[in-house]
Amino acid sequence: MPEEAANKKGGTKTAGEESFSFRLRIGDVLIKKGLVTAEQVEEALDVQKSLPKRLGDILVELGYITKEKMEEVLSEYNATLSAVWGDVSRDIELSDLDQSLTKSFPEKLARLFHVVPIKREENILYVATADLLPISSLDYIRFATGFTVTVVLTSEDFVESAIEYLYGSSSEVLKELIGEEEHESLELVEDESVIGEGSDEELAHQAPVIRLVNYIISDALSKGASDIHMEPYERRFRVRYRIDGVLHEQIEVPFRLRDAVIARTKILAHMDIVERRLPQDGRAKVRIKGREADLRVSSIPTIFGEKVVLRILEKASLTFDLKILGFNDKQLALFDEAIERPYGMVLITGPTGSGKTTTLYSALSKINNPDINIMTIEDPVEYNFEGINQIQAKEDIGLTFASALRSFLRQDPDVILVGEIRDLETADIAIKAALTGHLVFSTLHTNDAPSTVTRLVDMGVEPFLVSSSIHLVVAQRLARKVCKYCKTEYTDPPPALLERLNLTLEDGPFYKGRGCSRCNQTGYKGRVAFYEIMPVSQAISKLVVEKASADRVFEQALEEGLVTLRQSGIEKMREGVTSPEEVLRVTV
Repeated sequence: MPEEAANKKGGTKTAGEESFSFRLRIGDVLIKKGLVTAEQVEEALDVQKSLPKRLGDILVELGYITKEKMEEVLSEYNATLSAVWGDVSRDIELSDLDQSLTKSFPEKLARLFHVVPIKREENILYVATADLLPISSLDYIRFATGFTVTVVLTSEDFVESAIEYLYGSSSEVLKELIGEEEHESLELVEDESVIGEGSDEELAHQAPVIRLVNYIISDALSKGASDIHMEPYERRFRVRYRIDGVLHEQIEVPFRLRDAVIARTKILAHMDIVERRLPQDGRAKVRIKGREADLRVSSIPTIFGEKVVLRILEKASLTFDLKILGFNDKQLALFDEAIERPYGMVLITGPTGSGKTTTLYSALSKINNPDINIMTIEDPVEYNFEGINQIQAKEDIGLTFASALRSFLRQDPDVILVGEIRDLETADIAIKAALTGHLVFSTLHTNDAPSTVTRLVDMGVEPFLVSSSIHLVVAQRLARKVCKYCKTEYTDPPPALLERLNLTLEDGPFYKGRGCSRCNQTGYKGRVAFYEIMPVSQAISKLVVEKASADRVFEQALEEGLVTLRQSGIEKMREGVTSPEEVLRVTV
């Protein structure tokens, strides 16, 4: 009881310095300093019950303390705790950590609370974390381990690295999902495509492989992944997520479960599990903790088995605000003027995964109203929209872009979207539709906006048809946004980087992310588009008719004020939205 009473008052003493026990919380610190009142802390705690955020962040959002003051307090207490133990991230190497601590501190505990055991002195267990933990979490750790817990603040990077060092990549979570026993033959039962629902007891009795696949999909969705890659190799089977356009390895599944995991995934997508020699496509609709998502699943045979990729499409996360997507005011004015015309063609260009479909859907959403007939032919139809007639291309039965376009013209359309111009026939019909009173949207794979018009001429479309039908060409790329939670300004970007971007230190400020739990230690969270918008002026039309080169068209566009993809990226960099590294990565 005396010990408990002492803990309630704020902690014990270690090595002559104040130690912060499991009873300390950031609210107590701020109250003691007179920066907030007890009532304000209680209000923030009430908000925290329904909003999973740090208490300090909530106090800042409520306006009770400034962000700068909060960071100052955390920095001060980090220094105080370092006086007890030292700067963990600097003074301790991973190899210095005692592996025997894992016997009394289970992996599940470390990963659940994002803490790592670093030292034990008799009945005191020192744990490192990147954040001040709430009382409930510290109580749980104390009762689970049986030790008096002393918390030391350190960096997110150190905690992540220490967890992997102590426990390895074969996580306890994965072991719980698949069990320890061998699964020579697994009964894979087709069930409803509902993931993560039902009681814990019901989920616990599902077949191990079903639980594992459910976990992979649920985990990918919670981390904001756009794709899941299941990849077999000679002696390993790994799972990677594409997050903000970049692949990250997440799980290494036991090799013995390779075929079973692939089979389960194919069953979810209504694919033929017997056929392993040919590529297949499928789709599924899943519900995960109340969130619905569509999965586009494709398999392809490799020399070591089938590789499966799942594209995750969550309509609720789709943004149609062109300002949020990345348009500046001038670009938005040009784009709005083009999509509100009664006829003509608007082309969106860029590589696969550059956000072309999102830009097109944003345009359709903006002009969609009951007095116009909008028809689309897509492959695949990624999102469904009320009021728009969407058709899925099926080339195996003859429903191609070109054949669908011919049928559209007999359906009295006002606006037509062609998913992609792949061949001369499709290009010819789309352009003629644009010249006969229809507004046509489509995409093309080119590196920049000026080369798009010359590409169509190279495909065989008559130059005079190209010059008279296309009103606007938009080239785009997607770059990662600097994480707003760990964003920091830096003044020393590598000289070679600045040279390649043709910048100097005076072109700053420059920003990057330190890496935190919210961005999976990457320093980036979310994406923004860089846009290159080229209206087809009379001068450019004349060059197209004359079959001028793409370079000549580019020069003319620059004279007319074209903002290139690189310049658009640098503009976003100066606004602090992205980093110079990202600008260099996605533009040339």
